[in-house]
Amino acid sequence: MGRVSAFWRPRGADGQLVRHRSLAAPLALAYAALVLYASLYPFTDWRWPPGQGIGALLVLPWSPYTNDFDLAANLLGYVPMGALVLIAARRSGIGLWPSLALAVCVPAALSHLAEVLQQFLPRRVPSLKDFAANCAGATAGALLAAAAHALGLVDRWHQWRERWFVRDSAGALALMALWPIGLLFPTPVPLGLGQIGPMLREAVEAALRGVPWAEPARALLTATPAAAPALSALSEVAITAAGLLGPTLLAYTVVPSVWKRFAAALGAAALAAAAMTMSTWLNFGPLHALAWAGTTTLLALAIGLGVAGLLAPLRSRLVAGVGLMVLTGLVAGVANAPADPYFAQSLQAWEQGRFVRFHGIAQWVGWGWPYAAAVWLLTRWSARGDRLSAGT
Repeated sequence: MGRVSAFWRPRGADGQLVRHRSLAAPLALAYAALVLYASLYPFTDWRWPPGQGIGALLVLPWSPYTNDFDLAANLLGYVPMGALVLIAARRSGIGLWPSLALAVCVPAALSHLAEVLQQFLPRRVPSLKDFAANCAGATAGALLAAAAHALGLVDRWHQWRERWFVRDSAGALALMALWPIGLLFPTPVPLGLGQIGPMLREAVEAALRGVPWAEPARALLTATPAAAPALSALSEVAITAAGLLGPTLLAYTVVPSVWKRFAAALGAAALAAAAMTMSTWLNFGPLHALAWAGTTTLLALAIGLGVAGLLAPLRSRLVAGVGLMVLTGLVAGVANAPADPYFAQSLQAWEQGRFVRFHGIAQWVGWGWPYAAAVWLLTRWSARGDRLSAGT
């Protein structure tokens, strides 16, 4: 168990170790950022804790309050973190015991940082109990990942990944793993990620607050915008189809053969349906979990799959260019989508109700995913010497 298998430490023709980009590494970084955001949400009313010195801030209090949901969330929330750090360390060629130490210490340091920073936020309650639960979760995740490695499960995943995806695919796979998380947060149109305009407007307005020469611009930002007209059925179909086609084309850039691309398109559609079902279930209850599956949405998914099938034989670089255009159309269409009463009700449930702890994670992923995917596609499109084509 202490040795690293050939799949975890591959060697080149010269016998030297070759370090591949691991999917676990970008996922661990993304997960750490999301956990830190969720731990500090909402970012309001920052102030120095009254009567606290720098040394006292590092000593966390033991909260007298007991909440089974919070305890479970703090425990389970750090299980993926510990597992991802261990897998990333092992894929980098680090031994078992140092990897276990990193998989426990890195999440513990992140948790301690989050708990210390919570003392600057009046609406958050730092607790040594939460820190202990986070450390226990990270330890459990690290042990589970180590057991999976010992059983050869990670080697099998690596073999499957080598057969299905091109060598430099970690970034695209990480984005595909984050995509359904963004879909959990309510969207104005099915699969309509990237509606970042209202957030940017609020951020600019807050930055200009109290600046005398910027009052005219701030007045424009705070003015109540005119109600946007309802989307036509054709527009909603186009936006939803683009919402499926964008991630599918992202997958195409790292899937080399045509039939595997067909499978990737079907997998993306299944993932979209599962995420929309879960989101609807969380917002409106299990009896309405399939309320999203109306005629318009199903037609849009069928059109998205049809277009994806037509594009499957294209070369990887051309697919990346088409994907950029699709994502541009997606964010442009979502920016003009009005908020209907059901959308407003869903937002209220997430922002003020039982989903407040997960609000920041899903919302930020949903806001930023199309732009991060566009950056990835741009790098693939601009890469020189691209010889990857479907069917090779």
